[in-house]
Amino acid sequence: MHKIYFNNKPLYLTSEITPQIDEYLHHEETIFIDELNFHTVKAMIHEMESEKITRGVFLHKNEEELLKAFQKKLPLVTAAGGFVCTADQEVLLIFRKGKWDLPKGKLEGNEDLATCAIREVTEETGVGHLKLIGPLCITWHTYHEFGRHILKESHWYTMQTKKQDTFKPQTEEGIEICEWVALDNLPAYLDNTHASIADVIKTGVAFIEKTQKT
Repeated sequence: MHKIYFNNKPLYLTSEITPQIDEYLHHEETIFIDELNFHTVKAMIHEMESEKITRGVFLHKNEEELLKAFQKKLPLVTAAGGFVCTADQEVLLIFRKGKWDLPKGKLEGNEDLATCAIREVTEETGVGHLKLIGPLCITWHTYHEFGRHILKESHWYTMQTKKQDTFKPQTEEGIEICEWVALDNLPAYLDNTHASIADVIKTGVAFIEKTQKT
């Protein structure tokens, strides 16, 4: 299953009706489409903008084909970022444009995704000496630019570093604060973040907890 966020509202791209999806289908505020073509993709994008709709479900036998249909319909921007933690299990967050966030940015030139993720973390926070652990997850969300939808595909990587008390927030990118947050304190920050970022943080925490047990 894939998930694309429209203004923090999830659109589920799925090949099966799971118990969770079935529950959503019983609500009037869920839009459901199960026929894939140019017109239905366009219709789903339009419906996800409606104030009456809180989520969407698009059913198709091939989830990758479904995702490609939206990538083809919407201009695609590729980005990468980092879920950075210390040995003391503190996570690096930034405060940007009124929301808690994770450092990320657009792919430049011929750089690979991992290089982009490390560069963006350092540029946006000043934190260096980053050790790349590996890929964490991919998120998709849309935003408006010049009157049209843009689809951003963000590739997230887990990283480790020693705790640094001196930050250099990239103010030209709207970053006001960089902060280390203990795992136990993260839920309070999730109340004021983007839905896609909340997904990344939850996935990152699950990764840390799983690593602890092994």
